[in-house]
Amino acid sequence: MWNSVMAGEAVYSNALWAFAFCLGLGAVVGVLAGLLGIGGGLLVVPALVWLLPLAGIESQQVMHMALATSLASIVMTSGSSARNHYRLGNIDFVVVKSLAPGVILGGLGGSVVAELVPSDSLPQIFAIIVLLLAVQMLLSMRFTGNKPLPGAGKTFCAGGVIGVLSSLAGIGGGSLTVPFLNWHGVEMRRAIGCASFSGALIAVAGMVGFIAAGAGDEALPPLSVGYVYVPALVGIAITSMSTTRFGAAWVSRLPTPMLKKIFAVFLLFISAKMFMG
Repeated sequence: MWNSVMAGEAVYSNALWAFAFCLGLGAVVGVLAGLLGIGGGLLVVPALVWLLPLAGIESQQVMHMALATSLASIVMTSGSSARNHYRLGNIDFVVVKSLAPGVILGGLGGSVVAELVPSDSLPQIFAIIVLLLAVQMLLSMRFTGNKPLPGAGKTFCAGGVIGVLSSLAGIGGGSLTVPFLNWHGVEMRRAIGCASFSGALIAVAGMVGFIAAGAGDEALPPLSVGYVYVPALVGIAITSMSTTRFGAAWVSRLPTPMLKKIFAVFLLFISAKMFMG
């Protein structure tokens, strides 16, 4: 009896500590979501990989729960960011509609792939994806894309690839969507606004997949829904949804080259951190 009480207290103590930490994390994530069109997963996933073991979660569950919780937080963060960008006139719904079917199916597919991949391989996959995104963004700084968006079939395929990779890495897809749209002639601020909206769609699909994959797994810790760890999710959501407006407002003031440099350097830093463990 006493051991059960102590174990229960430890569970809720860990949950409260995780919640408090994620309040601060969410504040930073919200600004980045509004500024760079990302859902914050590039910061949330590494942070949760460090945090969850300290909250008593077993190592073999950590990466899947980090990805799932990140995607769940992105649903709200990207949704809030998209709302702010809509008010600023930064979303082109013709572009969003062309990407939506592919990114939704891809987001769901990425969660399925993540469930099949060994958990100890997921951090390396995440780091490789982020490194490639950083290199891609740095190379794109050398020229200005002016190609029109491809036809419906190719845009669907592009959206599918974006969705799979984003869900597999626990990110909202802005890291892929922004350079893709920018290369095809979509002005940077509109590309970021569209990426915020698309990121919410990817996150919903990926979150549903991870919840379904973890449903009924008795080894998962208390206070989780599937692979989503609720205390971390709530902490991130509370502050991130209130700070996206600051990042979105700065988009209209900062020049495009500066946005690209911030984006690329941020990706390189995150990739290096994950490679180093």
